[in-house]
Amino acid sequence: MTQPLLSVRGLQRRFGGITAVKGANLDLCEGELLSVIGPNGAGKTTLFNLISGHDRPDGGTVRFGGVEVTGSTPERLAALGLARTFQHGRVFANLTVRDNVLMGTHSRMKLARPGPPLLGALRELFLALIRPPGVRAEEQALRREVEDILHLFGDRLIPRLDRPAYSLSYANRRRLEIARALALRPRLLMLDEPTAGMNETETAEMRTIIGQLKARGQTILLIEHKLDLVMQLSDRVIAMDDGAEIAAGTPAAVRHDPAVVEAYLGHRHMGGEQTPDAVALEASP
Repeated sequence: MTQPLLSVRGLQRRFGGITAVKGANLDLCEGELLSVIGPNGAGKTTLFNLISGHDRPDGGTVRFGGVEVTGSTPERLAALGLARTFQHGRVFANLTVRDNVLMGTHSRMKLARPGPPLLGALRELFLALIRPPGVRAEEQALRREVEDILHLFGDRLIPRLDRPAYSLSYANRRRLEIARALALRPRLLMLDEPTAGMNETETAEMRTIIGQLKARGQTILLIEHKLDLVMQLSDRVIAMDDGAEIAAGTPAAVRHDPAVVEAYLGHRHMGGEQTPDAVALEASP
């Protein structure tokens, strides 16, 4: 077996008397798409936050690319090649579509790379004012790369290249956030509910995009509530409930695991309404 790109062991996170993640374990290899599913409140996004450096664990370890990165900052993880999106899309509202994606290339810049706080700021100011040929060439190359990334989303973003992000629809802001993450050229792309709030057509488009990324060999860790999408795209699935793993394996095996069915249907009955996840599970062959 090859060494996993991402390895998580015994990860824990407590908030007061509540344990949101209870000893999580997972391995993710290069080129694999692993999905994490579970009812609302299962601990999925907390797990993402711990892996991506947006929260610090109370126990356990995270290794990325063979390096222990437990508790590392998002900046260090980005430099190592880990990019993520968020459950509620985050874009720079006053920047253009192009500039939002260019922000994702920041850790890859060579000539204009930030330095120590004071000297680095002076160097950046000097390069911005003088703009030597090398800096201009790097900027032009990155701008071409940005357009190549945006073409992945068809005509959704390219015609809006120079428009501010605040003018975009909700679905286009979600697409823009993924485009910015791809600009990092990530070894690992973490997607937190990329189709949340999207209609059937938009969801189908996103399914195609994620499938294309997977076909290119992109390693993906995915949280998603739309189980049809999960079942079609995933190599493996981990199901969580109440902060703990309750099932893991192939999509078909996890979908029909009694503990998973009970978790979804039990939450459905507690709430008094039938959730889309419960409908998908009950309708599955």
